This record gives sequence, structure tokens and C-alpha cells, in this order.
Amino acid sequence: MTKVVVEAQNLRKVYPIRRGLFREPAQLQAVGGVSFTLEEGKTLAVVGESGCGKSTLARMVSLIEKPTEGALTLDGTDAVHTPAAERRRLRQAVQLVFQNPYGSLNPRKKISAVLEAPLAINTQLKPAERAERARAMLQQVGLRPEYANRYPHMFSGGQRQRIAIARALMPGPRLVVADEPVSALDVSIQAQVLNLLADLQQQYRLAYLFISHDLAVVRHIAHDVLVMYLGHVMEQGPKPKIYARPLHPYTHALMASTPGIGARTRKRIVLQGELPSPLHPPAGCVFSSRCPYAQEVCHRERPIPRPVDERLVACHFADDFLAKGFPEEALEHNAFLSGKSGN
Repeated sequence: MTKVVVEAQNLRKVYPIRRGLFREPAQLQAVGGVSFTLEEGKTLAVVGESGCGKSTLARMVSLIEKPTEGALTLDGTDAVHTPAAERRRLRQAVQLVFQNPYGSLNPRKKISAVLEAPLAINTQLKPAERAERARAMLQQVGLRPEYANRYPHMFSGGQRQRIAIARALMPGPRLVVADEPVSALDVSIQAQVLNLLADLQQQYRLAYLFISHDLAVVRHIAHDVLVMYLGHVMEQGPKPKIYARPLHPYTHALMASTPGIGARTRKRIVLQGELPSPLHPPAGCVFSSRCPYAQEVCHRERPIPRPVDERLVACHFADDFLAKGFPEEALEHNAFLSGKSGN
């Protein structure tokens, strides 16, 4: 029976922004209510533009920050309202792999010290046992055991990321939060690291929360996809469904702009305007100011994610897009959605 590792319900994160000595702080909503369930051996990919709230969501799930509202359960334990001792145990069950392999390792410490540090802090293992575990983990990630006596500057970017993955696995986590783990690597090395992550997931039954803006990478590793825009979920569901036929205009635009994904069947969409300020989001749908298919109802009412074709879609016209597809030209949207503007 597959076990649920992470369950998030309506996670929200709001930051107060100071605006001066005599003015009330502004409220910046970085994440505006995200819910998902992640099982062992599965990967949930969170995608979207820079500033959409992906990394803030990762920081909440990895217990670096507490959510302003909502519930978060890790391995069956409440991770929001929990004593300090229990929270420390939960942190061992969640480990991170960072984006920059050159900045995530201490250049003054040997690889052995980097890998053994989590065991020295969280276990009672003797130094010889920790060293043996470190050498064994290096082998698990495709590196030689003798590399433990070298310094980070002696490795390439791909090797450093393998070391970072090994360090994340040392405490025996249940969940690995990978924040853009291959974006700083060459394309050929990206494939090797992604294949390594897939092999380790199968071996250890790990759950991955994979943060990325690269839909081609996500297609290689994800089981489910969560598309975010300005802190809100636009579309969420199984990867095959979303990649075969996106139903939200934002997802459609992302897919159409990614080389190699539906390039022959989808017309490229150029989104007009800049990402709105999270301090002053649009009143209705947060994507309405840039959506080429927006109607009057989109500027007035904010849609909530609802089930459409085995996924959740936050769009008033998702059923129309499912039945008729997206129009080839943005100017055709009035005829395409005829009679829908006031409903």
C-alpha cells in the first residue's frame, strides 16, 4: 500500500512589507492557498515563472518557514503545530537539494566532513561508522569512495550536484525538496543527474517536490504537475493529462513556448505585459491581465481550482477549452466563447 508522505491543505504565506514609519505595513501574499498530496515514490513538480511562489512553497514544505495559514502533514505528523523536539525529527525526514552546486558545498571542508555532518548532528554513530556510510553513499550516487578525501573545488558541477544529493540522503529522508537542481548544469549532465534521481527514488521510495521552470526537465521526472502563477494554482494533475492537453491558458502558453513540447501542434503564444505585483494582484483571476482569452467575468470573479478532465483547473472556461480547444488566434476568442462573457 502506498503511503502519503506530504499532505498540504490551503497553504498560505503572507509577508508584511514596511512602507514607512507612519504607514501600515503592506501585505504581500507569496502563496495564496495551495493544496496537494504527495505519496512515497512519486514526484510532484511545481512549475511557473520567477516570482510565482514556487520557492516559498518549498520553504514551507521543508519547514524553513511556517505557513501563515493552512495545514501541513509530514509522514502523518502535523508539521505546523508541533513541539520543538518533534519538529527537529521532522526536519531529518525532509532534505533539500539546491540549485547552485558551486555554492551549496563548503569549500573549506573535505567531502567526508560534508557528508558526515548530518550524521554527527542527528545520530550516535561513531566516526568510523559515519565515514563508512559516507563512502557507501558516494558509491550510490556514482562517485568513487576515495573522493571523500577531496575538496569541492576539485569536482565539476555535475559531480558537486551528485555530492549534494548524497548529503541530502545521509539522514535517510522521506522527502527531498529539489529547488531547480539541474538548471545550472549542462544539458548532457542534466540528463545524468535526473536519471540518478529517478534511480534513487525507486531504490529508497523517496518522495520528491521538484521545483522547476523547465517543462522539458519536468516531463522527464514528474508524476504530477502543479502550475503556479502569482502564488495561486492554475492547473494541477497527472503529468500525462496536462502535457497532452493543457486546459488553463497559462499552462497552454508555457507548453507552447517550450521547445520540443507540442511544437508542431501548438501555436506559440506571446503573453503581453509584465507579471503583476503581488502587492496589488488583479481583482478577479490573477492571470486575467495577461490572458488573451479573458472575458469580463475573469476580471470580476476569481476562479477556484475545480475538477475538469481528471485534473484541477482554475479557469472559468476550462470546459470550453476541453470541448473545443484553444483558438489559434487571440482575436478569435470572442466567437470561441460566444455567450459566456456575462455568466
